Amino acid sequence: MSEAERIKNRRAIEALRAGVPNRDAVLALGSTQPEIEKKFREQLQGVGAQLQGMLVQGGFGAGKSHLLESLLQTALRENFVCSKIVISKETPFYDPAKLYRAAAEAAVVPRRMGDALTEIMTQMDTNSQAYADFFQWANRSSELSQMFAATLFIYERMPGAYNGEVRNRITRFWSGDRIGLNEIKRWLRDLRERVTFNLSKVPPKELALQRFKFAARLMMAAGYAGWVLFIDELELIGRYSLLQRAKSYAELSRFVGRMEGWQSTGLMSICSITDDFAREVLEDRNDLEKVPGRIRSRGTEADLLWASQAERGMRIIEREANPLASPDDSLLQAVYAKVKSIYADAYEWSPPDVTGVEKTITTRMRHYVKGWITEWDLKRKYPDYLPRIEGEDLKPGYSEDRDLQVSPEGESEE
Repeated sequence: MSEAERIKNRRAIEALRAGVPNRDAVLALGSTQPEIEKKFREQLQGVGAQLQGMLVQGGFGAGKSHLLESLLQTALRENFVCSKIVISKETPFYDPAKLYRAAAEAAVVPRRMGDALTEIMTQMDTNSQAYADFFQWANRSSELSQMFAATLFIYERMPGAYNGEVRNRITRFWSGDRIGLNEIKRWLRDLRERVTFNLSKVPPKELALQRFKFAARLMMAAGYAGWVLFIDELELIGRYSLLQRAKSYAELSRFVGRMEGWQSTGLMSICSITDDFAREVLEDRNDLEKVPGRIRSRGTEADLLWASQAERGMRIIEREANPLASPDDSLLQAVYAKVKSIYADAYEWSPPDVTGVEKTITTRMRHYVKGWITEWDLKRKYPDYLPRIEGEDLKPGYSEDRDLQVSPEGESEE
C-alpha cells in the first residue's frame, strides 16, 4: 500500500473515532441508508423542474451527518454543486441572509477547487443557449430584483483592466456581500446604460431568497445539474425564542418545497433533525398550538400567512421526516468488515475480532464503530489488556438559549 493510501485510511479512522465523518470515512463505508439514498436519487431527477426537499431524522449518533456526507458525494458525482451547512449561532436557520452566505461560502463545485461562483463564471459560456435563456429569465423574471440583471450585464460588458475588479465585486454580491445601488448605477453610466434597469432597494431577507433562485439557475446555465443544500443539526431551532422558532418552521416548509407560492428551479435541500424533536418541542412544549396561536393573535394578514407556513413546517417534522433505519445484523457485519479492513491498512496491523459495545435495539451505529476502534486501539498498544467498552447516549437540550437568539439582518427582534 502506498503512503498516500495509508494516510487516507488513517484520516478515515480518526474521523470515525471522533464520530465526525469526513469524506474519506464516508467513501470507505458508503451509505448505510439505502432507502433514503434511493429516494434522494429520485428527487435529484426532478431538480431541474422545481424545488425538491427532504427531512431525515435520527437519534444522536445514529448517522445523520454520515448520511448527509454520503448523499453529498452522490450529488457531486451526478454533477450537482453542493453546500453543507451546520446550523449554529453564526448560521441561524431563521435568517435567510446568513444561511445564503454560509451556503455560498461552503459550495463545492464538481471537479473544481476555489470559490464556487468564481469557478462557475470562469467556465460559463456566454454564447451558449443555456446562458441566453438564463440571461433572459434574469431580465424578465418578476421574482428577481433588477440588481441581478444589471450586474449580469455589467459582468459581461465592463472592458479593460477595470473588468477584473468589477467582476470580483459582482461575484461577491452574488455570493452574499452587500453592494450599493449607486455603485451599480455608476458602472452602468460607464457603459452608457442609463435607463434599462429599474433599481430599488430590497430587504435583506428577500434579497437572500432571490439569491438562492439566481445562483441555482446560474449554476444550471454553466452546465451543472443544480444546487443541493445539506442542512445539518436543525434541532438547534428548539433553543430559539418562540418567534424565531416560528420563522424557522416556516423556512423549513420553504426549503423542502412545501411553501405555496415559493419555488426555485435547480435547488434541492436535505435537512437533518433529531428523532425526539417532535415529542420534546412540538408536543411537550406544545409548539404545535402555541406558535401559530401566538402569531395569529397579532392579527395581520401577513401574520395569518406566517402562522400557516409555520404549521406546515411543524407538520413536516411530525409526519414527513424520513427516519434512519436501525442497523440490522447484515449491515453491522458489513460495516464491521469495512472498518476492520480500513484499520488494518491505516496501521499496517492485523486487528483481531472484537465485540465492542453491547448489542441492543437502541445502540447507535456510532457506538458500534467507536467501540470497535477503541478496542483495537487498546489491543494494538496493550496486547494483553482485556478492555470492556460501554456506550452512553447523549441527548441534545431543547431549552431556550438567549445566546442563540440573534436578530435577523435588517430586522429587530419582535
